[in-house]
Amino acid sequence: MQYSFYELGWLFLAYSLLGWCAGVAASAVKQRRFVNFGVLNLPLCPVYGFLAAAYSVFLIELKERPLFLVLGGIVIGSCLVVATGLVLARIFHREWWGYQKFRIGIYGFISAPLLLCFGAAALFVLWIGNPLFLKLVHLIPESFGRILLYVLFAFLLVDLLGALAVVWKWRSYINRMAGVTDNMQKVSESFGNAITRVVRRRLERSYPNIETKKILQTRAQQPPKERTRFAEGCGFYKQVWLFFIGGFFGDLVETVFCRFSLGWWMSRSSVVYGPFSIVWGLACSLLSAFLYRYRDRNDRYIFLYGMIVGGTYEYICSVFTELVFGTVFWNYSKIPFNLGGRINLLFCFFWGIVAVFWIKGAYPFLSKWIEKIPKKAGPAITWLLIVLMAWNILISSLALGRYSQRQQGIEPPNQIAEFIDERFPDERMGRIYPKAHFVK
Repeated sequence: MQYSFYELGWLFLAYSLLGWCAGVAASAVKQRRFVNFGVLNLPLCPVYGFLAAAYSVFLIELKERPLFLVLGGIVIGSCLVVATGLVLARIFHREWWGYQKFRIGIYGFISAPLLLCFGAAALFVLWIGNPLFLKLVHLIPESFGRILLYVLFAFLLVDLLGALAVVWKWRSYINRMAGVTDNMQKVSESFGNAITRVVRRRLERSYPNIETKKILQTRAQQPPKERTRFAEGCGFYKQVWLFFIGGFFGDLVETVFCRFSLGWWMSRSSVVYGPFSIVWGLACSLLSAFLYRYRDRNDRYIFLYGMIVGGTYEYICSVFTELVFGTVFWNYSKIPFNLGGRINLLFCFFWGIVAVFWIKGAYPFLSKWIEKIPKKAGPAITWLLIVLMAWNILISSLALGRYSQRQQGIEPPNQIAEFIDERFPDERMGRIYPKAHFVK
């Protein structure tokens, strides 16, 4: 990873502030008044900070390949904005932005011009923004900078808790924090009004009749439909079950594929207990979540969508496992038309085919069987599976981390590491992860 967590923290705050300022300026153009752009009292819009941090971590290898950098920025930006929009709509029961009138869109949160902005933002972040901001950050003594960074994130956390307290009516917390959040709001209003005055002076004659934008209500404000079956639609419980089913069958498919392509049986599991591929499980869940609304579209649309999203998803998974565990689980360097050995054009076509097969064939079939689970017992069984899988992932992460450390000759620093070394020696880990290669 090219950037340290210290640098990523400052980049997150810098782009959160920059995105907030841009939103306030855009609101001033449209409404000729200050509108706090976001859900916080501070002059920050964290979604832009997360977006810039994601670009900095996952797309840094594509800095010298502009076309792929733009495509990666479009996909990562779309996923993050849609996820943020759905979460905000769920929590605050309103949509903070909407592009329903545009032909190209995902849940009304994405438009064609916005896709171009995501691509341009990826270029700006890695080519211009990061070098500029980091030069300023490095002017601050690091010891003082770390303290200041902790203080700013503490204010951000307090502000976030205050916003959630208002929504969930934590009255005692609201009373205690009212003074703090009021001061935060005053800072935002002063800063935002200054931006608004500048914009208004420039555009007052050009936009004399601008109407206030109405906040669109979401389906979450409508009376909920009575559910007669377990996991109806494509909600949380349905996606959890699809995650488990997709992970199990994905592991089996890869194991059989290795048997016929390589000539021997090979474990493709992501965890130390049981045949389960987290990559395939998450892929099935995400494809269902994003394509459910468009399941009646033609196959070409779904194929193209799946090819782009699947390829980007596999690329991000490869970068993530290398950064976190120092391990490379697959390498396509010998396959033509590959991108850093992480993805290749042929497998992107496979992702497109999988998307069509999944949303047109497998999903309807599995959805019917999932909904046959008893309505009362379904939630309890689901949460039991979640707890067991969370424990499995935790143990697998610790075992894989120690596996990587042992290759570097690092001795166990504590009793937990000694326990992991005893239960998961190199021989056992080699059987579970036969294709794992360690990198610096």
